[in-house]
Amino acid sequence: MKKYLISAAALIAIAGGTVVIAQAPAGVPGSKDVAKVSGGSYKVDGGHTQIVFAYDHMGFTNNVGVFAEPTGTLMLDKANPSASTVSIDVSIANLKTGVAKLDEHLLKADFFDVAKFPTAKFVSTSVKAEGSGATITGNLTIKGITKPVTLDAEFYGAGTNPMNKQENVGFVATGSIKRSDFGLGYAVPVVGDAVELKIIAGFQK
Repeated sequence: MKKYLISAAALIAIAGGTVVIAQAPAGVPGSKDVAKVSGGSYKVDGGHTQIVFAYDHMGFTNNVGVFAEPTGTLMLDKANPSASTVSIDVSIANLKTGVAKLDEHLLKADFFDVAKFPTAKFVSTSVKAEGSGATITGNLTIKGITKPVTLDAEFYGAGTNPMNKQENVGFVATGSIKRSDFGLGYAVPVVGDAVELKIIAGFQK
């Protein structure tokens, strides 16, 4: 799979977000220690979860965009991680590329047709845990079309957020899809069909 890097500053610019740091506590409360994961039911931390996508544009550039503020749940079975489940809902209107005219086009019928299909959804069907990572297979639905997708997920960190006193746990997942599989095939092959995904997933309880 093609690897790509995107800076935190670029993600913030694309998402149109604002970072506010006030009276931040010293030290980092999250760690790679899996013992800090209590397990059970978590909800998506929409403010710290992004779905980044990258695609080839005419062979000239590898461009990116992001879906921000998804919702959903994680049921994390600590005793048997392979029994865990995850469900994510994505508001298509939250798509941002940093280019206003492109965002407008992507929301129209040529692509996501947000007026008819306002949300996308991923529901896991299988989790195969190994070490600090897992292979997650599930059903992805976009524009009313459902296809199986496999993600490679890696545990990023866990701990208690000192701001809200909630347990937080994070993962990073990668995968790829063909946009034409979901009725998004406008301009293929001039604009690439393959879309690389990087999911920064935060959950809290």
